[in-house]
Parts: sequence; C-alpha cells; structure tokens
Amino acid sequence: MNKYDGALIPEIALYTATVFGVLISDQRRLEMIGENIKRILSELPEGVQLVAAAKTRSVEEIREAIQAGLTIIGHNYVQEAERSFEAIGPAAKWHMIGHLQSNKAKKAAKIFDMVETVDSLKLARTIDRACQNIGRTMPVLIEINSGEEPQKAGVMPSDSLALIREISGLVNVKVKGLMTMGPFTGDPEDARPYFRRTKSLFDEIEQAHIPGVEMKHLSMGMSNSYRVALEEGANMVRIGTRIFGERSYA
Repeated sequence: MNKYDGALIPEIALYTATVFGVLISDQRRLEMIGENIKRILSELPEGVQLVAAAKTRSVEEIREAIQAGLTIIGHNYVQEAERSFEAIGPAAKWHMIGHLQSNKAKKAAKIFDMVETVDSLKLARTIDRACQNIGRTMPVLIEINSGEEPQKAGVMPSDSLALIREISGLVNVKVKGLMTMGPFTGDPEDARPYFRRTKSLFDEIEQAHIPGVEMKHLSMGMSNSYRVALEEGANMVRIGTRIFGERSYA
C-alpha cells in the first residue's frame, strides 16, 4: 500500500477572495493554486494522473495550475470548457467529467481529449458519429453507478460488461477504462466499498479480453476521497477544491 503524507490574459485585479474560509488577495490565491498542484503531484504515487476539476474556475486559475505542472483539465460543462479551451488551447489535455448531453457531442468532440462519463450506447454512438465527421477517435471511460442510485448518471454495475461489448464495435470511440463517483458522504471511508466494487469490476472486464477495449484508466476519488480511492486501485483522481479552494458562484 502506498503512503500519502493562447489568448492574452487580462491583468489580475487586486481584490480579495475567500479560500478555505480565509480572506486573501487574488495574487496570493493564484500562488496557492500553484503550491497546491505541486504538493498533490508530489504526493501521488507513480503512474497516477491528476485531473483538475475546473468547474466555475477562471482562465487565470486554470493557467496557474498548468504552469505548476498540471497536465489534465476536467470540465463538467461543454460551454464552460469551450471558453477555457479558446483561451488556453492544447497546453493541457481536456477531459469531460460531467454528464454529456447528446446535443453537445459535436462541440465536445472538438474540445476534449477524453470523455470520462459514457454510460449508454446511445451516447457512445453520438460521440462516435461526431468524431467520425472530424476524423478523430475519442478515448472514453465508462461511468459506473457504483452506488446503484437511480437519480444519478452511470451504468449499473451488472449492465456494464454488456454495454462495453456493444461499444467495442464502434470505430471512433475506444473504451479505455472506468470512472465512478460513488455516493457522496462526508466521511471518505464511506466511499471505500464503492471504489472497491468498481476496481473489482475493472479487473473482471480486463480479464474478459474484449477486442478493441483497453482497461488502462480507473478514475475514482475527488478532493475528500482521493486518498481512499488510491488505496483501492485508482490511477486517475479528479480534484477541485484541494487545488483551487472553495467555489464562488457569485
């Protein structure tokens, strides 16, 4: 078990912001983002990839993270990702980590380097067609509803192998692993059974040797649970608050 101890950017205004309940200057907030990235990267085991969950974050914040060594930006919404991508471009890889609506697939195919949230054959086919039209192939992860919560996205664990077999026949979409959220609770330990279940499913699918499927990435864990996810086999973690601080929706 591992141990864990483009575009011109406008001038940064010297107003204050709240980070983890502390009022600080904008300049200091950006510096803290860089420090957080470097610390997290130094703590992650070799071979684990960090995805910065950048929902509501500014271009300046994202750029600061990239300058500190971040290589993957995760976005929940295509429109928000589009604005960031236009400013930053290929300085980092872009992952879709929120639910992708079928009518956004055309734009998504042009922006993202991976879609982590495929949970149906219909969505996979839509992405496949969009990628075919622009001559590219999209790596995807299959989102597992590990808590079997009916109100949440993700394929049920018992249906995942059949879904992956169906998707494996597509030409412009390639399954590269699994992603799960798990039920959200305040205690990271509560997520452990769901991460463990998803890792077991990951191994089962890998052992099935489905043609065209490469079980390479297991994306589990967020700011409050990523350490538990790592212990349960994650090799990709999605972290937002621990990098950028608390979100402001003002």
